[in-house]
Amino acid sequence: MGSKSNRSRRYTEEFKRDAVALVRSSGKTVTEVARELGVSAEGLRNWVKQDAIDRGQGAPGELTTAEREELRRLRRLAAEQAETIEVLRKAAVFFAKESDRRARCTRSSRRRRPPTMLLCCAGC
Repeated sequence: MGSKSNRSRRYTEEFKRDAVALVRSSGKTVTEVARELGVSAEGLRNWVKQDAIDRGQGAPGELTTAEREELRRLRRLAAEQAETIEVLRKAAVFFAKESDRRARCTRSSRRRRPPTMLLCCAGC
């Protein structure tokens, strides 16, 4: 098995392209090329598969790299918008309660209350 540092390693797009080209042109197996390059065979196999999809040779419904990036971007945007909507919903609830509370506390009602009740809200 690979070392722990190999599993979390990031490779440049150029390195990945060169590794895929080496697999395609060398006639060697993915495992052999992976061993020579010091990368995981499964990782290299995934790069080769994704390259085939990007070239239009993948199975129907498989996403190209550009489509995957767009999907990732849209999901991130949707999550941000959902968070914004939730904050706005909470703010609307807060201000609706505050407005209702202030509406009940009118100047005429202030005069009828005992002095201890005069400070019922920030507007009084």
